[in-house]
Amino acid sequence: MSALTIISIFVLLVLLLIFHEYRNEKKYQEERRKKQTKTAPDTKTAPSKEEKTTTPKPEPKAEAKPEPKPERQPEPKPEPEPKPEPEPKLELEPEAIKETKELPEANYPQFTHIRLIEMGLSDEEAKEFVAELIPQIETEIPLIETAIQEGDFHQIERLTHGIKGSATNLGTGGVSDLLTDYNTYLKTGTDVDIAKMYLEHLIRYTNELKTQYA
Repeated sequence: MSALTIISIFVLLVLLLIFHEYRNEKKYQEERRKKQTKTAPDTKTAPSKEEKTTTPKPEPKAEAKPEPKPERQPEPKPEPEPKPEPEPKLELEPEAIKETKELPEANYPQFTHIRLIEMGLSDEEAKEFVAELIPQIETEIPLIETAIQEGDFHQIERLTHGIKGSATNLGTGGVSDLLTDYNTYLKTGTDVDIAKMYLEHLIRYTNELKTQYA
């Protein structure tokens, strides 16, 4: 086949293709037009936009008269609860309250002047020193008794402090130990009965010292 024949066939095929596309496009446009005419609204039956629909106005309702409120009755006041009667107190017979006090017993060993012997004094010299202690204690006893009656514990402590120093320098036991405990108590204690009991023991141990060194 010659080239001219081939070109003629090719041109023919192109024309056929174009014609076929044209027919399909025309058919598509026609079907589309039919669809539009089916879906278009009927102008005769459709209401005009300019026409306004008038809705009937609702008639005003008659105002309902408020019902009269029932009168509020006063609430009943609660009755006061009866107060319980106080239980009668049992009157107890007054009993004497006894105050328990630990009074000093003063159980000391017999006085000894061994301390003076250890310091180098003879037995006779030691006894002379103890003999001088006895009247010193006897002089302070009535002063201590007066201070107890007046309740002057500071004065009692001062008086016992002086004779305690003399007694403890001479020996141990008996009146020396008693005066040590007596003066120690008076630094804080203020019980009259205890102070009197110590004084009684002081008088007793002083008399024993007088008998021992007579």
